[in-house]
Amino acid sequence: MTDDMTTSAGAAGAAGAAGAAGVAGAAGVAGAAGVAPSKPAVQIAPSLLSADFTNLARDILMIEQGHPEWLHVDVMDGHFVPNLTIGPPVVRAIKQVSSTPLDVHLMISNVAEQLDWYIDAGADLITFHIECASDYQGIEPAQPLTSATAFEITRPELIFSIIERLHQARCLAGLVINPLTPVELALPFLGSLDLVLVMSVHPGFGGQSFIESALDKLSLLAEIKRAQNLDYIIEVDGGINTQTARLAVAHGVELLVAGNAIFAQPDPLAAMAEIRAAAEAAAAELTANDDSH
Repeated sequence: MTDDMTTSAGAAGAAGAAGAAGVAGAAGVAGAAGVAPSKPAVQIAPSLLSADFTNLARDILMIEQGHPEWLHVDVMDGHFVPNLTIGPPVVRAIKQVSSTPLDVHLMISNVAEQLDWYIDAGADLITFHIECASDYQGIEPAQPLTSATAFEITRPELIFSIIERLHQARCLAGLVINPLTPVELALPFLGSLDLVLVMSVHPGFGGQSFIESALDKLSLLAEIKRAQNLDYIIEVDGGINTQTARLAVAHGVELLVAGNAIFAQPDPLAAMAEIRAAAEAAAAELTANDDSH
């Protein structure tokens, strides 16, 4: 999911946290156990959805020369979102080629049934949508997800169970929040999570423009994290470029997903470096402001 800006605690507690700690250290992410190894101010996850799928191994090896902290892998089922991408065989193939931890984003309806497929394929971090535990049953491919869908989390135990399974498998657990979903629905789960991913585009396709209302969600998550002394990483996905990277980091983002803004550029490595530089400049400004108060 990428480019341009418009103007417009429960069941996954201590045992799961301990399971996540080893992977968190290896990947350079603060895990559920509170482990906080040295890491850059802002991490980058190039989205392979925007890579050349006819030369996927080539693009992976090329972008790894820029030392991204993660590779972002979008899995779509054609039901939860109106697009169909890849499954476990491709994730497994990526793992064989890549030396970078895999951030696997499951945009699927039946997460519980498919979870082990992606763990076994080599995912280091799996993010899944909070909406999968509601009465929301996905959308028809011809119907864009642009209008509010009223729902409530009817199966919170499902979310806790998925988090626990991930931690038991020594895989980091992340929860995804769609543009039309309020952050408040995620509050019961934040203490069990390694990461929260805010979608700044409607999921399903790359190349979309940044939805500015995501900034309020990012700020709220950052405020909750500070107030409750929680360890989850704040990630954003959608419409990220040098301009929106600055904005997102200023509102608390620690991990940026970027696809078209990297892979669709003449020099992807230079484009990724520019996004990192913009993000780090924003992080430095944020730190300076905090130190002055």
